[in-house]
Amino acid sequence: MRNQPASVTLPAEPGPFPGGGSRACPSAGDVLSEHQYQQQKFLNQSSGPSYRKDQYFPKGQNRGERGRGRGGWQGGRQSISEEMPRYITVSTFAQARAAEISAMLKAVSQKSSNSLVFQTLPRHMRRRAMSHNIKRLPRRLQEIAKKEAEKAVHQKKEQSKTKCRKARRRHMNLVAEFNRRQRKNIWLETHIWHAKRFHMVKKWGYCLGNSPTEKCYRACYRAMTKHCLLQDLSYYCCLELTGKENELLKQLAQLCSIDTGLTFGEACCLSGRFEGSVNLYRADRYPEDMLGPVTFIWKPRDGSENRQLWIWVHPALKQDILGELKAIFQCSEPEEICIPEPVTTSVQEEKQMDVVLSLGRKRKEEDKEGEKAVPVKKIIGDGTRDPFQSYTWISQTTGVAISDKSMEILRYRLIGPLSHSVLTETLKAASLQTEMADPETELNSWWVENCKDSEKVSLHQCQSAIFELLEGISSPSELPPGTILGLTVGDPRVNMPKKKTKAVPDFEKYQDNDKVRQLYLEGVPVDCAHSFIWDQDICKNVTENKISEQDLNHMRAQLLVPGSHLDLGPCESKIPILLVQQPGKMAGEDRPGWGSGWDIYLPKGWGMAFWIPFIYRGVRVGGLQEALKHSEYQRTPHTPNDFPDCQAGMQFAKELETSLLEKFKRRPPAKRPNYVKLGTLSPFIIPWGQLTKNWERRMKASGEFVHPSSPHPEHCATEGHSFCDPEAEVMKEASPETGEVEETVEISSEGALKTEDVTGTQEVAWKVTESPMALSAWCYPTAGKDRRIRLVSRLGQKEMTEDVFLPILMSYPRALVWVNLSLLRKGNPELHAMICIPTEDDLLHLSKDKLFCGPQEPKHRDIFKHKIQKLKEEKKKKKKDNTKALEGDPPSVPEQETTEEHEDLILGLWSDALPDVTSHCSRTLLGYVTRGDFSLAAGCGEALGFVSLTGLVYMLHKQPADKKGLVLLRTPASLQYRFARLTIEV
Repeated sequence: MRNQPASVTLPAEPGPFPGGGSRACPSAGDVLSEHQYQQQKFLNQSSGPSYRKDQYFPKGQNRGERGRGRGGWQGGRQSISEEMPRYITVSTFAQARAAEISAMLKAVSQKSSNSLVFQTLPRHMRRRAMSHNIKRLPRRLQEIAKKEAEKAVHQKKEQSKTKCRKARRRHMNLVAEFNRRQRKNIWLETHIWHAKRFHMVKKWGYCLGNSPTEKCYRACYRAMTKHCLLQDLSYYCCLELTGKENELLKQLAQLCSIDTGLTFGEACCLSGRFEGSVNLYRADRYPEDMLGPVTFIWKPRDGSENRQLWIWVHPALKQDILGELKAIFQCSEPEEICIPEPVTTSVQEEKQMDVVLSLGRKRKEEDKEGEKAVPVKKIIGDGTRDPFQSYTWISQTTGVAISDKSMEILRYRLIGPLSHSVLTETLKAASLQTEMADPETELNSWWVENCKDSEKVSLHQCQSAIFELLEGISSPSELPPGTILGLTVGDPRVNMPKKKTKAVPDFEKYQDNDKVRQLYLEGVPVDCAHSFIWDQDICKNVTENKISEQDLNHMRAQLLVPGSHLDLGPCESKIPILLVQQPGKMAGEDRPGWGSGWDIYLPKGWGMAFWIPFIYRGVRVGGLQEALKHSEYQRTPHTPNDFPDCQAGMQFAKELETSLLEKFKRRPPAKRPNYVKLGTLSPFIIPWGQLTKNWERRMKASGEFVHPSSPHPEHCATEGHSFCDPEAEVMKEASPETGEVEETVEISSEGALKTEDVTGTQEVAWKVTESPMALSAWCYPTAGKDRRIRLVSRLGQKEMTEDVFLPILMSYPRALVWVNLSLLRKGNPELHAMICIPTEDDLLHLSKDKLFCGPQEPKHRDIFKHKIQKLKEEKKKKKKDNTKALEGDPPSVPEQETTEEHEDLILGLWSDALPDVTSHCSRTLLGYVTRGDFSLAAGCGEALGFVSLTGLVYMLHKQPADKKGLVLLRTPASLQYRFARLTIEV
């Protein structure tokens, strides 16, 4: 029994035998009769399980013989009779039994387990009421239960007094609680809607919807392809620059280069008609130190010297770009810091709401004058700014002001061919009625003043006419890329349908008239790109004077015909918005215009007022994953995942490595892949810098592409001249036809490169924009109908010779090229898959067997396995020594160094410095995949990634004419290579 003494020792009595007493009492063997002996023998035989006779005795020997030979029962009986005393002392015997009984009672009374008394009862006696009513327990356990209850009361922590649910669900308390919860991570205005339907993630200081909780992967793709997909991009940050146009262009020219495509000074963008996109670098550091891609919009000229510029950046890039802008414009802290009203805490609200005028009547606050005033309701997402943080920076030298407009301007995106139908059904142009219902109110006062100006009235009519023409256009991709249309619309909540419907196009309006044709060719006029959303005072007026949902519902309830249209007349809110066309897929030959749509810019506070009417038109809502898939199907890089040369891309790669490594460690060693045996050096992060360095060193060692008479030896790469150290430089180029920035390869920081022909008489000049086209044309094979020859002739490119591609390699030996890969057979490419060069035998095998998927990588030897085993043995030995050694003795210094040396050893991962990544496996490594999956658009596995420019030119130069652009793909956890087609879209 538990809590019982291990042994009870009786005091010895004088006598010849231990334990007291003498042999006066007869032995137990003598006292037993024959009947008792048979009964005891039967009990001993039947107490255990029955076994065969010959199971424990050797053959030919039965139990009786064995017993007689070794003494048997008789021998044991004689020994027992010798040890048993003949008489006992009553007092000593009773004392020993009393000690045993007291130990037994102590074990019964004391509880040895951590469970409560009512939890130790048998199952048939357990009742839920016993947990809180001690009198329901058996009487023998009630005292123990009382002690436990008293002990629990003292240990119980004081719980904070929480309000009842009715008080917590009041609007003011809800808003105060929401504002408290979004201090660390900002909420969008659609956060509550998303939180009920999406998996939420915390990224870049925001709480964003990642993916819907319902199964809608294919449905979202169908929406992007055939109908409309809605996304909330309000987490994108808007930086507003205000100043003289010449001063803005002069300083912004330091952050970009004309070699990468359009800049801030492009004429079509400078007028305010089109949205532009550009890749920013640190001041005068091009092509090094990339900051990231941005989009920008110029406010149309209004006759004043100052211009306004909006730069939209991803939140991961905001701090770097904002710091660089403040540095080049020499901005200081603002003169006035906008401090928002402090959010009232729940304690303050309780004090304010304690006064109850009368039972059954609503409680209202009273201001200092004693008049009843309705408390101001906070807009969700409006009280998240730090009051002590600056949001405007002014330059005393240049006069330029930089303002952070993040969360001040909302941004929604509609993707799909029916975006026009959704827009035209949801939004209606504001009426020109200027009579105010109440002349003292400030509602729409700005609209009344503008309606008095005939020029602005005619401008609004022109914008409304163009907006109505959108319904007659089948797809947003038919308009010029980046078209901007300003508009002032009425409250979209007024004309919301009773039930959720699907917006469909009106085919009668699809007429090829002159106005639509002119809109196709010329786009929106410059005047129609103007919008009142640029005016901060107007946006503030629109936000503050918004009609609440409660008032709208009250107006609907007073309609004579329930469910009829609610006409607010002049009291209807007028909201300035900005529509920006997104061109969709512009590179490549397949699916042109896929993923096109519109971006809608709104004043803050009107997020849900526009969001719900869009939902009622049958759009499907997507999150961050749908945005990632949208860029994947467009085959364009996604920010910041596919920009490994900027700080945000490096940070993303480190975070991804940490999460993948933790996931790898959580699995047992027998259930996770051994990447050392699979030949995968870095499965969780891509060593871009080492890849480009190895290819540069490889070409130097081989000496194949070294031109002896190169007139530009200063462009040859050296160890000190690196564009990709520590990370490789991702190069960008622009198509001359569309102006869309494409991720291909950057040729030079100069305008052109020149090299002499073999004869030394002809001069060949390659412009920057022509080189990506040449690379794209060289990747096509000449098999079939001579597709590559026709493409090269159409683009006006030269054939692939050393005189053509040698200047590219001389200038940028460590450049990376953005490529698209499509698998020829089955298989799905995965993250960090390896892009390798096939051998001649692989291509020969493929030409003989069309069903050949690809070769296999031979299994590698794990060179770290014995080190890990030795480390485990040392840890076990050290643990044993520590248990034996005295406490407080520090371990010796050599043992500590050995432990630190082997801390990074993980079974299945490469622990030492990486060797040459290009030649580690049987197939030469060319690049890595950053995104890959089965493509619903192409019907096969597709991947996007980067390859080394030097390795790509080497592969294309060596491959036969009918096998150009064929590569091998291998996922990190597999030995199987699979053939894929490599293309560069321009």
